[in-house]
Amino acid sequence: MAHMIVAGNWKMNASKDAVAELLNGLKQGAAAVKNVKMVVFPPFPYLAQAQLELSGTDIHIGVQNVCAAGEGAYTGEVSLAMAKEFGVSYVLVGHSERRALYAEDDAQVAAKYVATQLVHMTPILCVGETLEQREKGQTLSVVTGQIQAVINVAGGASFANAVIAYEPVWAIGTGLTASPSQAQEVHHAIRAHVASIAPKQACSLKILYGGSVTAASAEELFAQADIDGGLVGGASLQADSFLAIGQAAK
Repeated sequence: MAHMIVAGNWKMNASKDAVAELLNGLKQGAAAVKNVKMVVFPPFPYLAQAQLELSGTDIHIGVQNVCAAGEGAYTGEVSLAMAKEFGVSYVLVGHSERRALYAEDDAQVAAKYVATQLVHMTPILCVGETLEQREKGQTLSVVTGQIQAVINVAGGASFANAVIAYEPVWAIGTGLTASPSQAQEVHHAIRAHVASIAPKQACSLKILYGGSVTAASAEELFAQADIDGGLVGGASLQADSFLAIGQAAK
């Protein structure tokens, strides 16, 4: 099992040419990033291209969202079975942009988490607080509450096949980053909360930090005891910067 995970969420940024250039760069440099699991999360239209380009490599593919339902009259949605046909092994669930822009609540997030595990794919559960919540001293209660909502449905043992990503909402796409000590405090609280229910799973649980992670900030963040890699946004759109973050994880 790779010691660290570095995942690149491309969000709604891509074109055929840009994807080809990015993946070609990643393929050329990925061999030098040892003991790190690298995952890319393209928009849905580029899954086939990613599957083709990454065939035979150690770079994994994820999707940014799924529908919890297996099939049916869900216009505009994509099922887990569809994603799996394109070699997808990871699924982001509960990203703050899904929660804020599309009103996904804890129940929907938990349903997607459970559905992902049922088809033997790995959910990356995204949690995090807004700036207002941090300023009110609510960070730990918000984050552990988001995790507990999933535990209430899926159980603590489910974290044997899951990843958590802590992304302070105020640091996503803003250029702001939690200090290493701020991030470590939350990561430690996350692991402790899971340990209070499922101690065995908490020990092996991978907890990623997200929120304007860059090559410059990655090394110090990844040196923290409870930070097991990063969920990277903008810096994952350039092969050089994403590979540099992978090197920092190494």
